[in-house]
Amino acid sequence: MEMKKIITAGVVAGVLGGCLAFGTIYAVVNQHYSASSAVKPLQIVDSSGAYSIQNAFVQVIKMVKPAVVMITTEKTITYKYWNPFGDDFFSDFFDNFGIPTPKRQEPKTYKKKQEGLGSGFIVDEDGYILTNNHVIQGVDKVLVKLPNDDRKYEAKVVGTDPRTDLALIKINAGRKLPVLALGDSDTIEVGEWAIAIGNPMGLEETVTVGVVSAKGRSVLGTSPYEDFIQTDAAINPGNSGGPLVNIKGEVIGINTAIIAPYVAQNIGFAIPINIAKKVFRELKSTGKVTRGFLGVYLQPITEELAASFGLKSTKGAIVSDVMSNSPAEQAGLKPGDIILEFNGTPISDVRDLQNKVADAKIGETVNLGVWREKKKINIPIKIAERPEEETIAKTESESIEKPWRGLTVSDITNELRKRFGIGSNIQGVIVLNVEPGSAADECEITSGTIIRRINDYNISSIKDFKAAVDKIDKKASATLWVLQEGNNRFCVLKGE
Repeated sequence: MEMKKIITAGVVAGVLGGCLAFGTIYAVVNQHYSASSAVKPLQIVDSSGAYSIQNAFVQVIKMVKPAVVMITTEKTITYKYWNPFGDDFFSDFFDNFGIPTPKRQEPKTYKKKQEGLGSGFIVDEDGYILTNNHVIQGVDKVLVKLPNDDRKYEAKVVGTDPRTDLALIKINAGRKLPVLALGDSDTIEVGEWAIAIGNPMGLEETVTVGVVSAKGRSVLGTSPYEDFIQTDAAINPGNSGGPLVNIKGEVIGINTAIIAPYVAQNIGFAIPINIAKKVFRELKSTGKVTRGFLGVYLQPITEELAASFGLKSTKGAIVSDVMSNSPAEQAGLKPGDIILEFNGTPISDVRDLQNKVADAKIGETVNLGVWREKKKINIPIKIAERPEEETIAKTESESIEKPWRGLTVSDITNELRKRFGIGSNIQGVIVLNVEPGSAADECEITSGTIIRRINDYNISSIKDFKAAVDKIDKKASATLWVLQEGNNRFCVLKGE
């Protein structure tokens, strides 16, 4: 009994001692941390500069958003379905079992509505909106949704310019609309802020921020007038047609192209607003865009070519060929001439000359500073209106076949080989136009595609093309082997 009391007293003393020791340690530690906190208070960094920049972005976006619109499009696609019964395989199957073979049914026609999405921005308070041509090309209906407005307004297509991928549409909102200020894309510098606003993948009024990464880019190779602004502001499907603005809220470009569809690569492209200004004025006044035309094929000057022609600089553009019956031929321009000046203004490169010619007034006589036989001469030349691609093709060949399943094709002339960069070893016919909604359009064939074979027939000319299509029943499908964007592929054109 005495032993239990001793043990109990020891345990109690031990517990009390442990508590006392723990309390002492806690007090010391707590005092240490309290002292440390008192000695080293948190330092607040001066962020007035960061807040100033942030506020600038906020104010720009508030100013720009009301004039950025969402564009939705509707297009009806017609396709046919054939009942397989009546084919030889099924005929034999039914015959073997003594069952009457079902009669072949006529193909049934089905229609499907396809919707598209894009962006645009208001450039005139009366409802004029700039967007990309590819956003509204070949559609049946264009609808516009304004910010903070649940209604959708049906838009009228005022005019399009496929060469720059621009289009002008108009809505009647019944009121004056907010308009964006248009900047000067010629004065922008690499490294300046770039803000893209649009509706990527249907997400309304999305804002992405980056910088101007580069200027004067030619990335698609579909037009001599490509002069893109490159930016790392994310541009995704649905952004097309939306504005690219600077830190002052001025439009410097129109978002138009991305490297890989459906993937944000931080590499986007925009059409310079100075190009769009001219297109807007002409589309609004006449519904179309006219451009000057010389009728020459040009190539850049390399250091080797400059040395061989006796030049000290690579600035300018070499005339590699002259179109027949063109202003250039009438003025006496020859292959090997080097155009150094346009109306007294030095030419930097091929694109510079093309843009100056395009902007010249139709009927105006300009003076070209030309380097010929190692001396400079002046050649006056009268600017003509640039014809359509089909007309240009006719300058060397009249062999353009009438549309077949939506395709207008031509022999590959020397001029077309130079224009589209087609090698001399490539045989076939070239597609000049594709009718929207046609079988060829559904097969995603585009202008510039080379048709090399139809079913089992190799194609090297219009004559071959006509012979091949004449053997195809209008209700039968046709398998085409084509060269498109540098790659060979097969596609099937459905019959009627």
